[in-house]
Amino acid sequence: MTIDALAYAYLWLKALHVISLIAWMAGLFYLPRLYVYHTMIQPGTPESERFKVMERRLLKAIMNPAMIATWTFGILLVLTPGVIDWRQGWWHTKLFCVLGMTVYHQGLAVWRRGFLEDRNRLSERFFRIANEVPTLLMIIIVIMVIVKPF
Repeated sequence: MTIDALAYAYLWLKALHVISLIAWMAGLFYLPRLYVYHTMIQPGTPESERFKVMERRLLKAIMNPAMIATWTFGILLVLTPGVIDWRQGWWHTKLFCVLGMTVYHQGLAVWRRGFLEDRNRLSERFFRIANEVPTLLMIIIVIMVIVKPF
């Protein structure tokens, strides 16, 4: 199913999708880095409380709206005639990775609650490794969209 009227807005939709994705990716890269530093601080200290504010603002004011916008503009692009050749498999891989990024985003929100309630049990090393997940997903997504290997 496509919506013919979207063809006139294609370039705008694509630009807004990329802008939203850049904002979302910035948050996906930065929030786990904040968690790395937050693990180094004693719970209940003024520094810990400052990190809680920073983490909340990043997640609620930037990442959540950016994720929603990315999904919205992406869906509108899929509904634009001629954007997706449904016979090609690259978009399946891209969609799978975007779903993975969304699950990762939700994991970041769950981990934030652990810090918020001063009950985080995950290590600095865990967050350093977790910080690499969005990079791997982004690489796969970009290759799928630009190269369309299958």
